[in-house]
Amino acid sequence: MRVAEAKTLDKYDDIAAFLFENPAQFLSVIREAHPAAVAEYLADLPQPEAIGILKSLDPSRQAEILSHLDEDLQLKVFQELSRDEKVALLLEMSPDDRADLFKALPEDYREALLPALAQAEREDIRRLCSYEEGTAGAVMTSDYATISPDMTAAEAIEHLREIAPDSETIYYTYVVDDQHRLLGFVSLRELILAPRDAKVSSFMKRDPIFVRVSDDQEEAARKIQKYDLIALPVLNEEDVMVGIITHDDAIDIITQEQTEDIEKLMAIGGAHGDTPYLKTPAWVHFKNRATWIVALAALGFVSGMIIHSFESTLMSLMILALYMPMVADTGGNTGSQAATVVVRALALGEISYEDIFKVLFKEFKVSLMLAVVLGLISWGKVMFLSQDASIPDGFSLGAIAIAIALALSIQVVSATLVGAVLPMLAHRFGQDPAVVASPALTTVVDITGLIIYFNTAKLILGI
Repeated sequence: MRVAEAKTLDKYDDIAAFLFENPAQFLSVIREAHPAAVAEYLADLPQPEAIGILKSLDPSRQAEILSHLDEDLQLKVFQELSRDEKVALLLEMSPDDRADLFKALPEDYREALLPALAQAEREDIRRLCSYEEGTAGAVMTSDYATISPDMTAAEAIEHLREIAPDSETIYYTYVVDDQHRLLGFVSLRELILAPRDAKVSSFMKRDPIFVRVSDDQEEAARKIQKYDLIALPVLNEEDVMVGIITHDDAIDIITQEQTEDIEKLMAIGGAHGDTPYLKTPAWVHFKNRATWIVALAALGFVSGMIIHSFESTLMSLMILALYMPMVADTGGNTGSQAATVVVRALALGEISYEDIFKVLFKEFKVSLMLAVVLGLISWGKVMFLSQDASIPDGFSLGAIAIAIALALSIQVVSATLVGAVLPMLAHRFGQDPAVVASPALTTVVDITGLIIYFNTAKLILGI
């Protein structure tokens, strides 16, 4: 983005007023500014006005801006266009953006539009739409540059001049054989620096990093991140190159996956899309949150049953009730910490289920150190805060403090191991580890914590 383009829009605080007072100047700004900045400002306008502005632009500019709008507004804009305008817009869009928009359209729209497109575009849309959501094939683009290994550097550069307008990027150019199988790649820099008559096969990089169309999109994004790639080739099962995933798509994928993991960590269900918070209806938020919360609330009744079963213990020593929240909260926090680091390590491919015993041993060592520190703190807390408490005959504050500190220490170790093992078991059985991390984990740890707390108190104090 050019700095001047961003500033051109940023200086207008009231877009609606500027549009009303200076319509010609506003449209001039819209035509010149960066598409992402335009999309951001149009999203703040009333939809009829935003649609009207977009319809006043030529198809190529519409396509640039449309790709930065959220899906709902994209659909509303697209459906307001005439059939010819829809076709012109689709032809200007990049293949991956076009396929995404096409998949979001109602089926009757799709059936009406396909015959109006050229055969090449129809086949491209059908192919890109055929890949399962969440795979590399579903997010790739078919606009990429290829050359033959028998070309000279000069011939390759001339070829790139011809195909550059229709390519997503030409900084990486992929070398393919007659069957379009990937042999290697060269960067634009290498082509420029190579002797004019040097064969591409003599300086191309062989054994390129790639993904399959069926690979998870997050794996593809992680490869782009790990190897600092501008683009990543996508191959089918026959080793034929069918597309590329660019670095900007990788950023979107990682952002989407992180959003999904964060929402799952908080037990938010439903579709984890990119619809802005304020534009998501309250009913949708309710549906996404209610299922897990209701289920966990029902599971929480178990905690009440456990407390009820130890009612006589509490009646004998009411001071135990004062420190129940401390033990429960500490267990929940340590368990969530363990689950978070394990989920992250699983997501980055740093560990797998085969490492479960190594992970548990490491977390056991960590939990022992935490248990010692937190146990001493809790012992001191009981001794300081409850020194004036009424203690029944036959008990001492020191013994009670030891019982509470020991119970908390055991809870820390138990919660940490549970927090580590649950995500790994979920991963082993093909489930999302983030789903069990929190607050489902917290509920489980609360139940085990109460059992540990009361049984430790009974054992130490002889209640």
